[in-house]
Amino acid sequence: MGWKQMLSFGKRELLGLDIGSSAVKAVRLRKDGAGYTVTAAGIAEIAPATASCEADGGIEDNNHRRIIIIKKAIRECLASTDRKAKLAVCGLSGPEVAVRDFEFPLLSTSEIDGAVSFEVSQVCPFNAAESAVDYHLIPNGDDKTRGIKTRGILVAATNALIKSKEKLVKESALKCVLMDVEGLALLNCFKGLADESQESTTAILNVGGSGITVAIMGGNGRPFIRDMTFAGDDIIEQIAADKVMSTEDVKEILSADSTAPKTELHDSLEKACLKLIVNVSETLRYYAAQKQSTPVEKIFVCGGFALTKGFVELLNSRLGAEALLWNPFEKIPCDAAQQLGDICDKRGPALAVAAGLAMRTI
Repeated sequence: MGWKQMLSFGKRELLGLDIGSSAVKAVRLRKDGAGYTVTAAGIAEIAPATASCEADGGIEDNNHRRIIIIKKAIRECLASTDRKAKLAVCGLSGPEVAVRDFEFPLLSTSEIDGAVSFEVSQVCPFNAAESAVDYHLIPNGDDKTRGIKTRGILVAATNALIKSKEKLVKESALKCVLMDVEGLALLNCFKGLADESQESTTAILNVGGSGITVAIMGGNGRPFIRDMTFAGDDIIEQIAADKVMSTEDVKEILSADSTAPKTELHDSLEKACLKLIVNVSETLRYYAAQKQSTPVEKIFVCGGFALTKGFVELLNSRLGAEALLWNPFEKIPCDAAQQLGDICDKRGPALAVAAGLAMRTI
């Protein structure tokens, strides 16, 4: 997993490659004394399998067909972003990934690996023996546990998930040199751009087609990451069923570029988002109840579905904290020679994970 590498900062620029369920997003950043600059950015939609079946020779196996479609989208994204890119940072999320904090009695260096491995076997919802595990120790500071506790964060992901992502990227003429957890990439991006004066507990809510991620970094210095599977595609399907419409028509009406009145599907959107709102609300309450945690005051919303007309406003009215659309590129200027302003301005929230991945260096 390279957790220790994930927390290091070098000088070599890498392509942040976010392979989602409905689109492939890529970002490359340059960092100097003045901060970050976008040098490449792009999005390529992943075509529905039914639309690509004939073009791919009528392949019957759904998984194989899906892989072909995704690789095509990766190539299209690279063609519009960075044809010369060879090294990429990729993200992992979902039920095959776990991020947990741990606290042990004070352990020697030789004892920590075994303790972490045992902790993974107890807390992760998958087979620890078939997973990659890494961890990062957190200083205790000046509190009462200093010198008597070993604290840290562990990251685990199934070998199958890692290998499938590496294989997909390799077959698209790239080399995946780092794997990051998408929730950690979001926090890394937010922290890298946030004002130093900002002290309130904030959450990042990344909403995609097949999953959502809640990522929180509070005053205790421990990241909190939770992935959930009810997301944009489920909401679209519920609205389509409610209105007896095709999912494509629903997407068109709710798209940010649509000229349809925002009120046309408002009631159906609110109804379809209820489960997502409940899931996020329960997650925020769970976080606030943890030791040394404080309630979330602001929620920064990103991801492809965040651009859905009326969605962020709905969250702001229903969640117990202020919800704002988050576009990280409002604080990252674009290389003037690359003419990237349009995509960063209009699609920036969808590129948040890719931007966070691009901040990793080797």
